[in-house]
Amino acid sequence: MGRAMRSLVAVLAAAATLAGCASSGGLDGDLTDDWAAFAPAGPFTPAAEVCQVADFTPTLALAGYDPVDCDLPHRVETVHVGAFPADRKTPPALTSPELRAAFTECDKRAGAYVGDDWRAGRLRLGVAIPTGVGWTAGARWYRCDLTELNTVEAAAVVVVRTGSLRDALKPPSPLRLGCQRTSRDGHRVQRLTPTDCAGAHDAEFVGVWVAPDRPFPKEPADWAPLYAGCYSAIARFTGVPADPILRYRSDVVVRPPAAGRWAVGDRGVRCYLWLSDRTVTASLKGAGPARLPVRTR
Repeated sequence: MGRAMRSLVAVLAAAATLAGCASSGGLDGDLTDDWAAFAPAGPFTPAAEVCQVADFTPTLALAGYDPVDCDLPHRVETVHVGAFPADRKTPPALTSPELRAAFTECDKRAGAYVGDDWRAGRLRLGVAIPTGVGWTAGARWYRCDLTELNTVEAAAVVVVRTGSLRDALKPPSPLRLGCQRTSRDGHRVQRLTPTDCAGAHDAEFVGVWVAPDRPFPKEPADWAPLYAGCYSAIARFTGVPADPILRYRSDVVVRPPAAGRWAVGDRGVRCYLWLSDRTVTASLKGAGPARLPVRTR
């Protein structure tokens, strides 16, 4: 072997020795023994504080779950995700205590999320649960969803919006209910239409009265507690005494939740004062007896 070849062999041998002594940086050459085990597969659970392009549905499958950033156009915003008891075998029925408890929790969470009772704005709260297939796979979540509406009257349409609803009802807010114009059928209000309080109007949203846990009103006598509750809301809003004379100062419009929502535990009644004999051009909040006088006819 020539001198040049012997020198090359010596260099290679030295390099091999140094490589064997050097740190491997945590790599031992075995590519199969250092990977952490994957977590076991679990049931699908949606995320909170995200939005959805699709409309609200009372049951939700993984195939229909497509969350987007709330800055993008969307129809639904999830404000909270809770859980049913893990040992429940079947999805809760509409009128079950479990679903009513879920609605109560969603109601509270939604109010904290938007900064006021969500019913004080053009909003609707829904509770979504897993499909039967999802429940069988172990899903036990419920999802609290808010949607913006173009009106809180009948035939409401969902608004495609951009931006989150967090703190959306903190004043000033374009979503908040306020002064209204009425459309009537005799002495009965058919529809309320929002209007600027500086313009002529004859009605105004005064707040939400929470009805007791009783059957949905059907007979005329069943409505009496709702009217009384909304009259108390008028008194607080306007700053007039909550006495029998109040009925001679203002009429009232009562808007309870629909029967299906009542069945799931929604007891929030929207209340409006109604001036059936005149119009005003300013809000009557804190107006007092002078601006809400007793009517003589």
